[in-house]
Amino acid sequence: MISQIRSCPPISSRFFYGECSRALSSVCSASPLECFRFMGTRIGNREGQCLDTSRPSEIDIIIANITRGSSEDEVVHSLLHDQACNNMPISHTLIDKLLRRFKDDWKSALGVFRWAEAQSNYKHTPEAYDLMVDILGKMKQMDKMRALLEEMRSGRLVMLSTIAKVMRRLAGAGNWEDAVRIFDELGTFGLDKNTESMNLLLDTLCKENKVEQARAIFLELKTHILPNSHTFNIFIHGWCKVNRVDEAHWTIQEMKGHGCRPCVISYSTIIQSYCCFYNFNKVYELLDEMQTQGCPPNVVTYTTIMCSLAKSEQFEEALQLADRMKSVGCKPDTLYYNCLIHTLGRAGRLQDAVHVFDVEMPKNGVAPNTSTYNSIIAMFCHRAKEQKALNVLKEMEDSALCRPDVQTYYPLLKSCFKRGKTDDSLSRLLNDMVNKHHLSLDLSTYTLLIHGLCRANKCEWAYHLFEEMISQEITPRYQTCHFLLDEIKQKNMYDAADRVEAFMKQMKSS
Repeated sequence: MISQIRSCPPISSRFFYGECSRALSSVCSASPLECFRFMGTRIGNREGQCLDTSRPSEIDIIIANITRGSSEDEVVHSLLHDQACNNMPISHTLIDKLLRRFKDDWKSALGVFRWAEAQSNYKHTPEAYDLMVDILGKMKQMDKMRALLEEMRSGRLVMLSTIAKVMRRLAGAGNWEDAVRIFDELGTFGLDKNTESMNLLLDTLCKENKVEQARAIFLELKTHILPNSHTFNIFIHGWCKVNRVDEAHWTIQEMKGHGCRPCVISYSTIIQSYCCFYNFNKVYELLDEMQTQGCPPNVVTYTTIMCSLAKSEQFEEALQLADRMKSVGCKPDTLYYNCLIHTLGRAGRLQDAVHVFDVEMPKNGVAPNTSTYNSIIAMFCHRAKEQKALNVLKEMEDSALCRPDVQTYYPLLKSCFKRGKTDDSLSRLLNDMVNKHHLSLDLSTYTLLIHGLCRANKCEWAYHLFEEMISQEITPRYQTCHFLLDEIKQKNMYDAADRVEAFMKQMKSS
């Protein structure tokens, strides 16, 4: 239903979210559930009226001729035998948009790709080939990806970016040895084995947790390919990714031995790993080492540590680190301030957090983003200051700096249930989310609403949202289904109970 509302003029919150028996009393005398179905029909009809006024674009005409699940040959045949498709001018921009539109449907993407190349006066760009290669690799169509790569080889269209995509898709599919073979064949593609291409291979392997294999290959290659700082940073990140932080630290020494100077990224990556284990003694040792080596930490380093300290509820230590950052003249950014505001809020220092938001950020010329506003709104809601939270939301909407997201509304919706305001206030918020900001509810929000509405004795509305979740292909949690089932049984909503029970059985079987 939410997706239907978006393309139409605003519908009143009472019509959409109010009590159906009252809102539609002049239209039908059916049960609340039947009224919900009637509302869906009315909204669906309005959507049809909206769509009738729009003129189909070239992309729409092509998409209309493609049946999902068809083979690439069927897609080509359908497009070639459609007069409107063959009469339209084909541009690189159009094909790029179509390939991105079908990035998760390789048959349609490849069909469009083959149809386009069959047109006279059109030739694919290397970037289009790269995109098609990536789509096939992503969808695990390795044979077709290799065949397309051979086409590119014969047309001398292979670039290093192509090889990077192929290697990463092969490694991601568990075929890391094939990724190494592609690197070995670089010369046949007209490309060189050099530091840049070696780094691509090592990075590909490390991102797939094949750090030891990458290390063995590096030891073989380094005799004739010179490593650079990026080479060692790849290994630092790789060792940290597999939780072997000591090896990452030793890589810094190896880095120095090859005449490469460790940078902020080198140290910050290791610091982040120590933060994950809450090993702050090692963190502070590395901070001191950075200063000694003439590589002072930057705002990202400080923000990483602050967030970890706050997560471990060491709020005062986190705020002392903020003071340390100020004392060394490190310039703050938006993410740093988001972390600082969150830390102050968790420490119960609401006024200080508001001061940072209202005074310090504007003074330093740092603009807030959606997460900044979300933190302030969540803090006010947690302190039962809902009106101040709504004022911040209004300021956010008026600022044009950023837009609200689902997380913006979550604490506000939660406050409605805490205060027992499940009529106009809740309806207004949901109406703004859907009609004003065109947001789609996520699993957490649907869960909050269903549980809250059931507790507020509004089981019909809760069941309607359950049906809406399923139509949006969002699977409810089993606990939510069980809770809803108990509530609607008490309301003698037998048809709804049968539907929920059937869904729960399907969940168990799958």
